[in-house]
Amino acid sequence: MSVVVIGLNHHTSEVELRERFAFAEAVIPDALQQMRTSGLATEAVILSTCNRVELYVVTPHQEKEAFQALKEFLVAHRQFEGNLNDEIYTLGEPQSLEHLFKVASGLDSMLLGETEILGQLKKAYDIALQHKQTGGRLNKVFQKAFNVAKHIRTHTNIQRGSVSVGSAAVELAEKIFETLSDRNVMVIGAGDTSEKTARSLLSRGAKSVIVSNRSFDRAEALAKELNGRAVHFDDWAAEFANVDIVISSTSAPHYVLDRKKLAPLMALRHNRPLLLIDIAVPRDIEPGLDSVFENVYLYNIDDLQAIAEEYLKQRRDEITKCEVIIRDKAKELLQRGSSGQSREGGFAFGHDTSS
Repeated sequence: MSVVVIGLNHHTSEVELRERFAFAEAVIPDALQQMRTSGLATEAVILSTCNRVELYVVTPHQEKEAFQALKEFLVAHRQFEGNLNDEIYTLGEPQSLEHLFKVASGLDSMLLGETEILGQLKKAYDIALQHKQTGGRLNKVFQKAFNVAKHIRTHTNIQRGSVSVGSAAVELAEKIFETLSDRNVMVIGAGDTSEKTARSLLSRGAKSVIVSNRSFDRAEALAKELNGRAVHFDDWAAEFANVDIVISSTSAPHYVLDRKKLAPLMALRHNRPLLLIDIAVPRDIEPGLDSVFENVYLYNIDDLQAIAEEYLKQRRDEITKCEVIIRDKAKELLQRGSSGQSREGGFAFGHDTSS
C-alpha cells in the first residue's frame, strides 16, 4: 500500500474552480470516514485551504485505479458537474511524499516560503488523527513532513523577507494608498490569516482596526490584542463610511458583500477610494464590484500571485537547495520504511524526531 495524493491548487486552477471543491472544516470528518468505509483508503487526510484542496491517502489499490476512484469521490462529494482536464493532479510515491514536504515547507505556496501553510497542514492532520482516520503510515509521513519544514526553515533562506498572505496584502494596500498612517481598516472574519493581516497593517502604520466576526467573543478578543474595536457581524456595514481598507476572510458559503449591499454604502463615502481584499475561498466579495463602482479596488487571493512571482525570482537558488533536501528526505523515509515495516506492511511505528 502506497501513499498517494490527488488534488488541485493555484498552479492548476483559478479561484472560481477551487472554491467549488473547498471543504468546510465541519464536513471533513465525514468525508474521511466515507473514504475509509468505501474501501478507497485505509488512512486519509484532507487539506483544504484558499490555495489548494488535496487528499492524502494510503490506498490498498493500484495507483491508476486509486486515482480514478479518488477523483470520482472528490467530484461526487463536492457535487461538481463541470468538465475537468488538467486541473486535478495525481501523485504516487516518491513524488507524493516530496509534494507533501514541499507543501509543508511553503515551496508549493502562492507566496513562496510562507509559514501559514504549515499550521494549516498540522490542523488538517490533527483533524484526521483525532477522528482516528490515520495510522502508522500517514502518522510517520506527516511527522516527517513537519520535521523537513523545520529543517528547511533552519538551513535555507527560503523564508527571507515578506512571505505571508497578510504581508502581501499590505504591500498591495501600499500600492493603492501612498501611506497607511491615516487609513482605517476593517477585518471581516477573525481567523489566523485575518489576524496576521491586521498585525501587518498595524506594523505599517494603519490608523485603526475594526474587527467583525460571527463569534463576537472572538472579535472582541482579537480587537483587544490589536488595540482595535470589535463590532457585531450584523453591524459591520454601519462602519463602512469611515473605512479605507477591508480584508475579508470568513468561512461563509455565500458573498458577505455584493453589489446590492455595497451600493448604499458607497453613497456614504463621498467617492473616497476603497480597497477590498478578499482572501477567502469560497470568495466573500462578489467579483466585478470594482468595475461597477468608481474608486473601488478589488483583489482576490489569486491577485497576490504577482507578488509571489517577484519573491520567486529572488529565491530561485534557495528553491534548488530546498528541493535537494526534500528529495533526500523522501528517499530516506522510503528506505527506512522498506527496511523497518510493521506487520501490516506500513512504515515502522513511532514518532520520527529526525530532521
